[in-house]
Parts: sequence; C-alpha cells; structure tokens
Amino acid sequence: MSQHKGKIIAGLILVFILFYAVSVYWSIEPNRVNVITQAKQDAQQRGEKLVTGYTTTTALINVASTLLNKPGGYLSNDVIPPSILMDNMPAWEYGALEMTRDLALSMRKDFSRSQSQSTEHEALKKAQPQFNISSEAWAWPSAESEYQKGIDLLIVYRTQIADQNSRDSQFYARADNLRGWLKEAEKRLGSLSQRLSASVGQDRLNTDLAGDKEAHQATYAPLQNQIKTSWWEIDDVFYESRGATWALLHFLQAVEYDFADVLEKKNARVSLQQIIRELEATQETVWSPVILNGNGFGFVANHSLVMANYISRANAALIELSELLAQG
Repeated sequence: MSQHKGKIIAGLILVFILFYAVSVYWSIEPNRVNVITQAKQDAQQRGEKLVTGYTTTTALINVASTLLNKPGGYLSNDVIPPSILMDNMPAWEYGALEMTRDLALSMRKDFSRSQSQSTEHEALKKAQPQFNISSEAWAWPSAESEYQKGIDLLIVYRTQIADQNSRDSQFYARADNLRGWLKEAEKRLGSLSQRLSASVGQDRLNTDLAGDKEAHQATYAPLQNQIKTSWWEIDDVFYESRGATWALLHFLQAVEYDFADVLEKKNARVSLQQIIRELEATQETVWSPVILNGNGFGFVANHSLVMANYISRANAALIELSELLAQG
C-alpha cells in the first residue's frame, strides 16, 4: 500500500515539474521584430508593392499574429493547466491586445479615410470588431478564431492598398491622422504609468476638474484618495505594461517609416526616435524571479516604479510629438 502511495506521490511530483517547465517556456516573451524588414519580405513574397501604409499594416498583422502563434499560443482564455495557473503571460497578452485594438480602430476611422464624411473601408470595417471580443472567451466563438479573422481581413486590406487599380483602398499618411492615434497611445501609457506608480500606495489629490472652474462631473468624488494596487495584481500590471510597450514599439517603428515625409516636414522624426529609445528600456531582461515591490528608496528594488519611469518619459515625449504635429 505504501509503495502504491509512493508511486502516486512520485507521479504528482513529475507532473508538477512538467507543468512548471512548460509554464516557464510559455512565459518567455517574444522577441522584437524589425517590421520594416518584415514588410519588405512580405511584399516580395506576395508580389506586392511596398506602398505607404504597407509597413504599418504589416506591423499590426505581425503583433496580432504573435499573440496567437508564440510558444504556447494564446493563453488568456485557457481553462486547463498549466496555463490556467499562469497570470504573467496572459497579462502581457492583454497589454499587447489593447494596443492592437487601438491601432485597428485608428486604421478603420482615420488612416484609411480621406475625410470625416468618406466611407469606411469594408475590410477594416469588419476587421476592427473582431479584436474586441473578450480576451478570455474560450467557447464558440473563441478569442483565437475571432482574432484570426481580424488578421485575415487586415491582410486583405494590405493587399488592396498595394494594388494600384484599387483606388477605393487607401492609407493616408497625414499629420492629423497620426496625431489622432498618438493621442490614444498617450492615454494608454498614462493609465499604465498611474497603475504602476500605485504599487507602493499614494495619496493623490483629485485633479479631475483642474483648469476649468465651471466644469462639473456626474457624481461627487473626494478631494483626496488613497490609491494602491493590490499585492496580487502588481506583477500583472507590470507584465501588461511590458506587453503594451512591446506592441507599441513595433507600431512606432512602422510609423516612422510610413510617415517619414510628414515627420521630416514637422522636424519631428528625432522626437519619435527618442520615444522609441525610451520604450526600448521597458523591454530589458528582468533578472529577478519575482517582481519586487520595494518602497521608495528602500533596500529592495521596485520594478513597477522603474517601469513607470520609462513609460512616463515616453508618454511626455508623445505629448510633445503630438503638439509638434499640430503646428503648421
């Protein structure tokens, strides 16, 4: 009997080790890809012309495809071990997915339209909602299947803008279009920065109505709040930020290529390059086996505050870039 129990215990230990090894492998974050090189390769393989917008669309396709095809595939909606027990990679996926959703929406309502009253591109009109299904949907329709439909429709759009005979399919590289998307990126980074900073807890004054003494809000809010991220969510916020900045880096690299003339005219290319440099620091290797949450200038590091610092600097640079683009 004891021998039988020993075999069961040994089997459970073996399963645990196997699950742990698989979890570690699946938690490896994808490497960055040179989206310009990738766009040139895709255009050559498909016999298409590398037109304006091809690189940005390719970056969106590649980021979305990576979510589905990285080691372990898409994990956020898994309901069986070991992925159901993992939280860092699903948080990373969610961060990248949010950036994907923002760019897909901007592609649909701005980049592909010449003016506010022009019609939407049919493929983008169908593609953008596909990325809005819940990231945790696992039954029919599953998140993976819907995201793949969106990717396929983006490929259709990319092929159509590369076709010189398809005059109704366009990508407009204009300063106002770019500024609209940058504003969305600003909000994402600003939110992430605030959530990361709250890892140690902060007393924050309410500045919601600052700057306009006639402003009102729906319900009362206290003048001061204690904001603190739950201990259980600190690593999730950290890895969500890693995923978001990883995706944004690809998109900014593509934008630098497709909007090169616009950026040069506004003397703003170096500003975009500085943002990319700030965000590259967010992708440095995390050598600690856990996300540390030291307090202030204490003995133990605080990885969240370090990440918040890089993101805040990038966000400030994004705001300056947006103002440059708004100037004549």
